[in-house]
Amino acid sequence: MIALIALSMHSEPNGRRDISRLDTNIQTVLSQFKGDFGIAFKSLSDSTEYYFHERVVFHAASTMKTPVMLEVFNQAEQKKLSLDDSLLVENKFRSIVDGSDFSLEITDDSGDRLYGKIGRKESIRTLVFEMITVSSNFATNLLIEKVGAENVMHTLERYHISGISVLRGVEDTKAFEAGKNNTATPLGLLQLFDLIASDNSISVLAKQEMISILLQQKFNSMIPALLPQTVKVAHKTGSITNVQHDSGIVFLPDGRKYVLVVLSKNLKSNAEGQKAIAEISKLIYDFMVN
Repeated sequence: MIALIALSMHSEPNGRRDISRLDTNIQTVLSQFKGDFGIAFKSLSDSTEYYFHERVVFHAASTMKTPVMLEVFNQAEQKKLSLDDSLLVENKFRSIVDGSDFSLEITDDSGDRLYGKIGRKESIRTLVFEMITVSSNFATNLLIEKVGAENVMHTLERYHISGISVLRGVEDTKAFEAGKNNTATPLGLLQLFDLIASDNSISVLAKQEMISILLQQKFNSMIPALLPQTVKVAHKTGSITNVQHDSGIVFLPDGRKYVLVVLSKNLKSNAEGQKAIAEISKLIYDFMVN
Protein backbone atom coordinates (compact mmCIF):
# COMPACT_ATOMS: atom_id res chain seq x y z
CA MET A 1 0.00 0.00 0.00
CA ILE A 2 1.09 3.57 -0.64
CA ALA A 3 1.98 5.34 2.58
CA LEU A 4 1.52 8.80 1.12
CA ILE A 5 1.54 10.56 -2.20
CA ALA A 6 1.81 14.31 -1.93
CA LEU A 7 1.50 16.57 -4.92
CA SER A 8 1.37 20.25 -5.58
CA MET A 9 0.52 20.96 -9.20
CA HIS A 10 2.61 23.54 -11.01
CA SER A 11 2.48 24.62 -14.61
CA GLU A 12 5.67 23.39 -16.22
CA PRO A 13 6.81 24.45 -19.69
CA ASN A 14 5.54 21.17 -21.11
CA GLY A 15 2.34 21.40 -19.09
CA ARG A 16 2.43 17.81 -17.82
CA ARG A 17 2.76 16.72 -14.19
CA ASP A 18 0.85 13.44 -13.88
CA ILE A 19 1.72 12.11 -10.41
CA SER A 20 -0.85 9.32 -10.66
CA ARG A 21 0.83 7.98 -13.79
CA LEU A 22 4.20 8.17 -12.04
CA ASP A 23 2.79 6.14 -9.17
CA THR A 24 1.34 3.56 -11.53
CA ASN A 25 4.66 3.21 -13.32
CA ILE A 26 6.60 2.90 -10.06
CA GLN A 27 4.23 0.26 -8.72
CA THR A 28 4.60 -1.68 -11.97
CA VAL A 29 8.38 -1.70 -11.56
CA LEU A 30 8.20 -2.69 -7.90
CA SER A 31 5.87 -5.58 -8.68
CA GLN A 32 8.66 -7.15 -10.72
CA PHE A 33 11.05 -7.43 -7.79
CA LYS A 34 11.00 -9.34 -4.51
CA GLY A 35 11.65 -7.13 -1.51
CA ASP A 36 10.46 -4.14 0.47
CA PHE A 37 11.05 -0.65 -0.89
CA GLY A 38 10.69 2.88 0.39
CA ILE A 39 10.81 5.98 -1.81
CA ALA A 40 11.01 9.71 -1.12
CA PHE A 41 11.15 12.22 -3.99
CA LYS A 42 11.02 16.01 -3.82
CA SER A 43 11.52 18.53 -6.58
CA LEU A 44 13.54 21.49 -5.32
CA SER A 45 12.33 23.61 -8.22
CA ASP A 46 8.64 23.44 -7.26
CA SER A 47 6.75 21.64 -4.50
CA THR A 48 6.11 18.33 -6.25
CA GLU A 49 6.66 15.33 -3.98
CA TYR A 50 6.09 11.59 -4.10
CA TYR A 51 6.34 9.22 -1.14
CA PHE A 52 5.99 5.47 -0.80
CA HIS A 53 6.61 3.81 2.57
CA GLU A 54 8.70 6.87 3.39
CA ARG A 55 8.59 6.31 7.17
CA VAL A 56 9.57 2.64 7.09
CA VAL A 57 12.81 2.00 8.97
CA PHE A 58 15.68 0.35 7.09
CA HIS A 59 19.15 -0.69 8.15
CA ALA A 60 21.06 2.40 7.07
CA ALA A 61 24.07 0.53 5.67
CA SER A 62 26.49 3.12 4.26
CA THR A 63 23.87 5.86 3.86
CA MET A 64 24.77 6.75 7.48
CA LYS A 65 28.04 8.16 6.16
CA THR A 66 26.29 11.26 4.81
CA PRO A 67 25.16 12.48 8.26
CA VAL A 68 28.69 11.79 9.52
CA MET A 69 30.01 14.07 6.77
CA LEU A 70 27.49 16.72 7.78
CA GLU A 71 28.78 16.61 11.36
CA VAL A 72 32.41 16.89 10.26
CA PHE A 73 31.57 20.06 8.35
CA ASN A 74 29.44 21.29 11.24
CA GLN A 75 32.37 20.96 13.65
CA ALA A 76 34.68 22.58 11.12
CA GLU A 77 32.35 25.58 10.93
CA GLN A 78 32.32 25.75 14.73
CA LYS A 79 36.15 25.71 14.71
CA LYS A 80 36.22 22.49 16.73
CA LEU A 81 38.39 20.98 14.03
CA SER A 82 39.91 21.84 10.68
CA LEU A 83 39.45 19.74 7.58
CA ASP A 84 43.22 20.02 7.18
CA ASP A 85 43.84 18.45 10.61
CA SER A 86 45.27 14.94 10.49
CA LEU A 87 44.20 11.79 12.31
CA LEU A 88 46.41 8.83 13.13
CA VAL A 89 45.32 5.80 11.12
CA GLU A 90 44.86 3.01 13.65
CA ASN A 91 42.81 -0.12 13.05
CA LYS A 92 41.43 -0.39 16.55
CA PHE A 93 37.96 0.71 17.57
CA ARG A 94 35.72 0.22 20.58
CA SER A 95 32.36 -1.54 20.57
CA ILE A 96 29.46 0.53 21.85
CA VAL A 97 28.24 -2.56 23.72
CA ASP A 98 31.07 -3.11 26.18
CA GLY A 99 34.01 -0.99 25.06
CA SER A 100 35.96 -3.99 23.82
CA ASP A 101 38.32 -3.52 20.89
CA PHE A 102 37.59 -4.64 17.35
CA SER A 103 39.34 -4.19 14.02
CA LEU A 104 38.22 -3.90 10.42
CA GLU A 105 39.06 -6.41 7.72
CA ILE A 106 40.27 -5.14 4.36
CA THR A 107 38.24 -7.86 2.63
CA ASP A 108 35.01 -6.38 4.03
CA ASP A 109 35.83 -2.81 3.02
CA SER A 110 35.19 -1.20 -0.36
CA GLY A 111 38.01 1.25 0.30
CA ASP A 112 41.41 -0.38 0.82
CA ARG A 113 43.97 2.45 0.57
CA LEU A 114 43.96 3.35 4.27
CA TYR A 115 45.05 -0.14 5.32
CA GLY A 116 48.43 0.67 3.79
CA LYS A 117 48.68 3.83 5.90
CA ILE A 118 48.26 2.28 9.35
CA GLY A 119 50.56 4.01 11.80
CA ARG A 120 50.69 7.19 9.72
CA LYS A 121 48.40 10.21 9.54
CA GLU A 122 45.73 11.25 7.06
CA SER A 123 43.84 14.53 6.74
CA ILE A 124 40.21 14.76 7.79
CA ARG A 125 39.35 16.15 4.35
CA THR A 126 40.80 13.05 2.66
CA LEU A 127 39.02 10.75 5.11
CA VAL A 128 35.68 12.40 4.35
CA PHE A 129 36.33 12.07 0.63
CA GLU A 130 37.09 8.35 0.92
CA MET A 131 34.18 7.74 3.32
CA ILE A 132 31.76 9.06 0.70
CA THR A 133 33.27 8.31 -2.70
CA VAL A 134 34.56 4.77 -2.12
CA SER A 135 32.50 4.16 1.04
CA SER A 136 35.58 3.44 3.15
CA ASN A 137 34.55 1.82 6.43
CA PHE A 138 37.99 2.55 7.86
CA ALA A 139 37.65 6.29 7.16
CA THR A 140 34.13 6.24 8.59
CA ASN A 141 35.17 4.75 11.91
CA LEU A 142 38.11 7.13 12.26
CA LEU A 143 35.79 10.09 11.68
CA ILE A 144 33.06 8.84 14.03
CA GLU A 145 35.65 8.43 16.78
CA LYS A 146 36.72 12.01 16.11
CA VAL A 147 33.32 13.75 15.95
CA GLY A 148 31.19 11.38 18.08
CA ALA A 149 28.03 9.57 17.02
CA GLU A 150 26.08 11.46 19.68
CA ASN A 151 27.10 14.75 18.07
CA VAL A 152 25.92 13.50 14.68
CA MET A 153 22.51 12.97 16.28
CA HIS A 154 22.50 16.36 18.01
CA THR A 155 23.13 18.07 14.69
CA LEU A 156 20.36 16.13 12.95
CA GLU A 157 18.00 17.13 15.74
CA ARG A 158 19.06 20.77 15.48
CA TYR A 159 18.10 20.74 11.82
CA HIS A 160 14.82 18.92 12.64
CA ILE A 161 15.82 15.83 10.66
CA SER A 162 14.05 12.77 12.01
CA GLY A 163 14.15 9.15 10.90
CA ILE A 164 17.94 8.73 10.93
CA SER A 165 19.75 7.03 13.81
CA VAL A 166 23.56 6.96 13.89
CA LEU A 167 24.66 4.93 16.91
CA ARG A 168 28.05 3.64 15.91
CA GLY A 169 30.71 2.99 13.34
CA VAL A 170 30.89 0.07 10.95
CA GLU A 171 31.52 -3.63 11.62
CA ASP A 172 30.84 -3.47 15.36
CA THR A 173 29.79 -7.12 15.50
CA LYS A 174 28.76 -7.09 19.15
CA ALA A 175 26.48 -4.12 18.54
CA PHE A 176 24.99 -5.80 15.47
CA GLU A 177 24.28 -8.95 17.45
CA ALA A 178 22.66 -6.82 20.15
CA GLY A 179 20.42 -5.15 17.58
CA LYS A 180 22.15 -1.78 17.95
CA ASN A 181 22.24 -0.69 14.33
CA ASN A 182 22.29 2.54 12.38
CA THR A 183 18.91 3.05 10.73
CA ALA A 184 17.28 5.40 8.26
CA THR A 185 13.95 6.12 6.64
CA PRO A 186 13.54 7.46 3.11
CA LEU A 187 11.97 10.63 4.51
CA GLY A 188 14.85 11.19 6.94
CA LEU A 189 17.46 10.94 4.19
CA LEU A 190 15.39 13.19 1.94
CA GLN A 191 15.37 15.82 4.69
CA LEU A 192 19.15 15.49 4.99
CA PHE A 193 19.83 15.95 1.29
CA ASP A 194 17.28 18.75 1.09
CA LEU A 195 19.28 20.47 3.84
CA ILE A 196 22.55 20.04 1.96
CA ALA A 197 21.02 21.20 -1.31
CA SER A 198 19.09 24.23 -0.22
CA ASP A 199 19.17 25.20 3.46
CA ASN A 200 20.62 28.63 4.19
CA SER A 201 21.74 27.66 7.71
CA ILE A 202 24.74 25.82 6.26
CA SER A 203 27.48 27.98 4.80
CA VAL A 204 27.72 28.17 1.03
CA LEU A 205 31.30 26.90 1.07
CA ALA A 206 30.40 23.89 3.24
CA LYS A 207 27.47 22.98 0.99
CA GLN A 208 29.60 23.36 -2.13
CA GLU A 209 32.32 21.09 -0.78
CA MET A 210 29.89 18.44 0.44
CA ILE A 211 28.10 18.41 -2.91
CA SER A 212 31.42 18.29 -4.75
CA ILE A 213 32.39 15.19 -2.76
CA LEU A 214 29.01 13.53 -3.34
CA LEU A 215 29.28 14.23 -7.09
CA GLN A 216 32.48 12.14 -7.17
CA GLN A 217 30.73 8.99 -5.93
CA LYS A 218 32.35 5.89 -7.47
CA PHE A 219 29.35 3.55 -7.18
CA ASN A 220 26.91 4.59 -9.88
CA SER A 221 24.82 1.51 -10.63
CA MET A 222 21.59 2.91 -9.18
CA ILE A 223 20.26 6.50 -9.32
CA PRO A 224 22.61 7.65 -12.12
CA ALA A 225 22.76 4.37 -14.06
CA LEU A 226 20.03 4.97 -16.66
CA LEU A 227 20.22 8.77 -16.76
CA PRO A 228 21.88 10.83 -19.52
CA GLN A 229 25.49 11.82 -18.89
CA THR A 230 24.41 15.47 -18.87
CA VAL A 231 22.59 14.78 -15.58
CA LYS A 232 24.76 15.06 -12.48
CA VAL A 233 24.03 13.12 -9.29
CA ALA A 234 25.48 13.96 -5.86
CA HIS A 235 24.70 10.81 -3.92
CA LYS A 236 25.60 8.18 -1.35
CA THR A 237 24.82 4.51 -1.71
CA GLY A 238 24.49 1.75 0.86
CA SER A 239 24.63 -2.01 0.63
CA ILE A 240 24.67 -5.07 2.86
CA THR A 241 23.36 -8.54 2.08
CA ASN A 242 19.92 -8.22 0.42
CA VAL A 243 19.81 -4.52 1.29
CA GLN A 244 20.44 -1.89 -1.38
CA HIS A 245 20.09 1.90 -1.09
CA ASP A 246 20.80 5.09 -2.97
CA SER A 247 20.12 8.66 -1.92
CA GLY A 248 21.06 12.03 -3.29
CA ILE A 249 20.50 15.19 -5.28
CA VAL A 250 19.90 15.07 -9.04
CA PHE A 251 20.93 18.12 -11.09
CA LEU A 252 19.21 18.51 -14.47
CA PRO A 253 20.91 20.34 -17.34
CA ASP A 254 18.25 23.09 -17.29
CA GLY A 255 19.21 24.06 -13.72
CA ARG A 256 16.41 22.28 -11.90
CA LYS A 257 17.22 19.76 -9.18
CA TYR A 258 15.49 17.18 -7.04
CA VAL A 259 16.18 14.85 -4.14
CA LEU A 260 15.57 11.13 -4.55
CA VAL A 261 15.94 8.40 -1.94
CA VAL A 262 15.20 4.72 -2.63
CA LEU A 263 15.83 2.19 0.14
CA SER A 264 15.25 -1.56 -0.02
CA LYS A 265 15.48 -4.69 2.10
CA ASN A 266 14.58 -8.40 1.97
CA LEU A 267 15.75 -8.51 -1.62
CA LYS A 268 16.20 -11.67 -3.66
CA SER A 269 19.63 -10.34 -4.55
CA ASN A 270 21.57 -7.10 -4.39
CA ALA A 271 21.80 -7.06 -8.17
CA GLU A 272 18.01 -7.01 -8.40
CA GLY A 273 17.88 -4.19 -5.88
CA GLN A 274 20.30 -2.14 -7.97
CA LYS A 275 18.24 -2.77 -11.09
CA ALA A 276 14.99 -1.78 -9.38
CA ILE A 277 16.45 1.46 -8.01
CA ALA A 278 17.92 2.36 -11.40
CA GLU A 279 14.54 1.84 -13.06
CA ILE A 280 12.72 3.90 -10.42
CA SER A 281 15.28 6.67 -10.85
CA LYS A 282 14.67 6.68 -14.61
CA LEU A 283 10.91 6.97 -14.04
CA ILE A 284 11.43 9.98 -11.77
CA TYR A 285 13.74 11.57 -14.33
CA ASP A 286 11.24 11.01 -17.13
CA PHE A 287 8.51 12.50 -14.95
CA MET A 288 10.62 15.62 -14.45
CA VAL A 289 11.60 16.19 -18.07
CA ASN A 290 8.64 14.94 -20.12
